[in-house]
Amino acid sequence: MHQLLVALLTLTLSVCAQSGEQRSTLSDQNEVAVTIYNENLALVKDQRKVNIQSGLSSLAFRDVSAKMRPETALLRSLNASESLSVLEQNFDFDLLTPQKLLEKYVGHSVKIIRSNSVTGQETTETAQVLSANNGVVLKIGDRIETGISGRLIYGDVPSNLRDRPTLVMLLENTGAQQQDVELSYLTGGLAWQADYVLELNAKDDHLNISGWVTLTNTSGASYKNARLQLVAGDINQVRPQMKGRAQMDAMLATPLASVRKEMTQENLFEYHLYSLNRPTTLSENQTKQVALLSASGVPVRKEFLLRGSDYYYQSSYGNIGQKIKIGVYLEFDNKESAKLGMPLPKGVVRVYKKDGAGNGQFIGEDTVDHTPKNETVRLKLGDAFDVTADKKQTDFKKIGGSGAYNYRFESAYEVVIKNAKPEAVTVTVQEPMPGDWQVLSESQPHTKGASNTAVWKVRVPAEGISKLEYRSLVRY
Repeated sequence: MHQLLVALLTLTLSVCAQSGEQRSTLSDQNEVAVTIYNENLALVKDQRKVNIQSGLSSLAFRDVSAKMRPETALLRSLNASESLSVLEQNFDFDLLTPQKLLEKYVGHSVKIIRSNSVTGQETTETAQVLSANNGVVLKIGDRIETGISGRLIYGDVPSNLRDRPTLVMLLENTGAQQQDVELSYLTGGLAWQADYVLELNAKDDHLNISGWVTLTNTSGASYKNARLQLVAGDINQVRPQMKGRAQMDAMLATPLASVRKEMTQENLFEYHLYSLNRPTTLSENQTKQVALLSASGVPVRKEFLLRGSDYYYQSSYGNIGQKIKIGVYLEFDNKESAKLGMPLPKGVVRVYKKDGAGNGQFIGEDTVDHTPKNETVRLKLGDAFDVTADKKQTDFKKIGGSGAYNYRFESAYEVVIKNAKPEAVTVTVQEPMPGDWQVLSESQPHTKGASNTAVWKVRVPAEGISKLEYRSLVRY
C-alpha cells in the first residue's frame, strides 16, 4: 500500500472522541503496588484520586495493562466504599494506529486529498472504504480504486479505539465527587525469576552467594515507583477461566508486608512473599534486576559421582564403557548455621571461580527449585576432565529360574578409576541394583543408599588409579 498520510490523527482527537467521558490518567495516580507470581501472573493495585460525577457517569481508566484479565478487575472507593458502584465495564485494548483506524472505517466514508505533481493544486474527494486487508480498496463515485496515493481524512476516532489500553466503567456515585479509588486486577506480561551467582574459593570448600531477582515487563504498561512484592511457589490457576470477584476480594484483603532495610520474606499461605524495601519503576518492555540476598563464607561440598545403570545385571555385557565421564556436583545447606537460612525461590545458579591471575571464570550452571530453609541445594556443574572410569563385567551366569518371577543372576564387575589431578579425590560410585539384590563380595565396603542402590566411596590417589571389584546376586 502506498504511503497514506493520516491527518487529524492526534492524541487530542482520540480523547475528544470519547464524548461525555471522564478520564483518569497516570497523573492522577497516588500509588501503585505490583505483586508478581512465578507463572506469568501479577496482581496490580492502582490507586488514583479522581473526580466522579454524581449519579451515572462513564470513567475511562487509562494506562492499565494491555494484558489485563478484565474479568478480574475490581474498582473500589477507599474513602466512600458504599457510595460508588460499578454497573458495567469495557476493556478497550484495540490501540490507535493508522492501520487500525482504516480498518474501523470499512463501510464508512472518508475524504481523500491528492496533490497535482505539476501544479501543486490539491483536490478533495469523498470515498467509501471497502477493504483494508493487505492494502486499501476505495469506492470513489462510480469507480473502485486501489494503490491510493494521498492523504486520508477521517471525521472522528471510533469510541472503541484508544491510544492506550483503557478500562471504561459505567459508575453510579452517590457520594462526594472527588474520591480516592483503587483498581485491582490480574494481568499477564509480568514475570520474575531468581538468578544466583556463586563464587567458589580456591579450595572448593566455601562460596560466596549473591541472589538477584530478574523482572520482565511486557504487559504494555509502566508502573512508576511501584511497591513491589514477589510470590514464590506453584500457584494453581484455572484455565482458561480465571478467578471471579469473590476470589479477588480475598486477594485484596491480604496485607502488604512492612518495609524494612532489606528485601524481606514472609509466609503467605503455602508460599513465600518477598517484599522490596523501596519503590521501583517497572517500565514497559524492560528487564531489570534487584538484589535479593547475599552471603559469604558458606560451606560447600564437592562430589565426584559415577552413576551406573541396572540393565547389565540381567545379562552378559563384557565391556560396559571406557573413559566414562564422572559428574561434578556442589552441595550446600540452606541453614542459618551455614550463613544462609532464607527460603530460596527457584531460578538459575551460575558458578564462578577465580583463575591464577585472579580473574573470575564461569565453571557451570544449574537450576534450583524452590528450596525451603534447612534444605540442601545440589547442583551439577558438569563432568570432570581429569577423573575418568573404565567399567567392565568380569563374570555373568544365570544360576536359576524358569518361571516369570524366580530368576537369579550372579555377576561380577571391575571399575577402574583414574585420577590425573595433582591431588587425591574421592569418587562416589552409585550402582542401581534391580530386584532383590545382595553384594556377595567386594574389594571395598558399600552402603545402601536406597532400597535399590549400592554406594561405594572410592579414594583415588593423586595421579593414580583405584580399582573397585564386587560380585552381586539379583533375584526376580
